[in-house]
Amino acid sequence: MCKRRIHLVALFVAMVTCTSAPGTTLARMSVAQMTRAARNIVRARCLANSTAWNAGEIWTFTTFEVDENWKGTQRDKQIVVRLLGGTYAGLTSSVSGVPRFVEGEEVILFLEPTARGDFSVVSWMQGTFRVRRDRTSNYESVTQDTAGFSTFDSATRRFESSGIHGVSLSAFRNAVAAALNSGENQ
Repeated sequence: MCKRRIHLVALFVAMVTCTSAPGTTLARMSVAQMTRAARNIVRARCLANSTAWNAGEIWTFTTFEVDENWKGTQRDKQIVVRLLGGTYAGLTSSVSGVPRFVEGEEVILFLEPTARGDFSVVSWMQGTFRVRRDRTSNYESVTQDTAGFSTFDSATRRFESSGIHGVSLSAFRNAVAAALNSGENQ
């Protein structure tokens, strides 16, 4: 009888845990919407990643060197971005939609400050743009992480993969500048 009760309690706990686990759904945001939502927009280079256990979760902390500040009053040459998930002490936490960064890569990040003094990326993958440079011509382009990730389009009420892919860096910078100058960010 006692063994059966333990199994029933374990089954109940498993059912409650599974049904209450939140999923990751990102609503599609335009460049103008992300520009409004971001406190800072930077072009930066990834210097290093580290992980830590904090507030019952595994977090990845990525240090960036800021090359250009497109929006905001951030004056520090180095910033730290805190994102949920990672590997710590043999445990791995994977969160769909959270970007990961590789040392040396260049990115454009739409950022919001956290209460702890570091930053988070606006809408995770949507607010992350990888910079690519052609070695021959030095042509620079950007690709949004969501170019291969489904986001929810509230207009069509569907999940679709979309995003900016292979757009020239100067055209992307102009789109951000236009959003900043439109007065919608006030």
